[in-house]
Amino acid sequence: MVAQAGLISTSSWFLSLSRHRRPSSSKSFPLTLAAMSDDPIREWIMSEGKATEITRISPIGGGCINLARRYDTDAGSFFVKTNRSIGPSMFDGEALGLSAMYATGSIRVPRPFKVGALPTGGSYIIMEFIEFGVSRGNQSVLGRKLAEMHKAGKSGKGFGFDVDNTIGSTPQINTWTSDWIEFYAEHRLGYQLKLARDQYGDSTIYERGQRLVKNMAPLFEDIVVEPCLLHGDLWSGNISSDKNGEPVILDPACYYGHNEAEFGMSWCAGFGGSFYNAYFEVMPKQPGFEKRRDLYMLYHYLNHYNLFGSGYRSSAMSIIDDYLRMLKA
Repeated sequence: MVAQAGLISTSSWFLSLSRHRRPSSSKSFPLTLAAMSDDPIREWIMSEGKATEITRISPIGGGCINLARRYDTDAGSFFVKTNRSIGPSMFDGEALGLSAMYATGSIRVPRPFKVGALPTGGSYIIMEFIEFGVSRGNQSVLGRKLAEMHKAGKSGKGFGFDVDNTIGSTPQINTWTSDWIEFYAEHRLGYQLKLARDQYGDSTIYERGQRLVKNMAPLFEDIVVEPCLLHGDLWSGNISSDKNGEPVILDPACYYGHNEAEFGMSWCAGFGGSFYNAYFEVMPKQPGFEKRRDLYMLYHYLNHYNLFGSGYRSSAMSIIDDYLRMLKA
């Protein structure tokens, strides 16, 4: 999610907000709430983090939602985010997404360690600190590892996630649904279209968008859509590499969905031919991929319209009108 053309709303370390519903996933790390203390972050680092000394605390700037700091200790470094106004549920949801991706053993993500409440109000999350390299890494390796995550991360519950979360600051509803077209119609495009109508009084984009939603089934003919674990907000600001050049992805808005939906932010992700070639070697391209590509971009254009205003409306409207003509709807 980008704030507006040319600007990044948060640093690459500022992970997504989440709305909480307690899941029952065996793959999640145990993230019990910390006992109250004057400084529960320091308490965890000096106990479960196995440090005997905190040598330095450094702010990491660039974000507008949370405060982020690097804690250097004699047991290694930790990345800590705090929010003074929102309770632990948002960070708990974030940690569940990171844990799900981490559990696939594919692409590197920061491993979450602890979520807790601050005694003065608000919450924190402690996670692995990853030293970034000087570039985003190799595009082929990124494509292959992302495909490996999609291939490994499967769900027996259908499409959705154990928690609702956010895409930027917009709620992202992840209610489990057995049918992908129904899920994408209701919880992705439909939600954003209603938000545009309610927020801006934009009945035109709502009505045309609803026509598309009701007529988009032919775009999925002759394919089988399996629920794959998605990062959910994969753009250039959420992609980096570690000091060894291995790709790292950050700031997830995780859910289980059609793997092609992962490319919905490709308009500002910089994916090249080597990325797609490597990806499709692991996850073969399905018939009609090119016809569905803009459908998945539409969700993110609508979200940017709802978050940042009319500058993104024309792109969303153009995609809707093109599909209405293609589908003769």
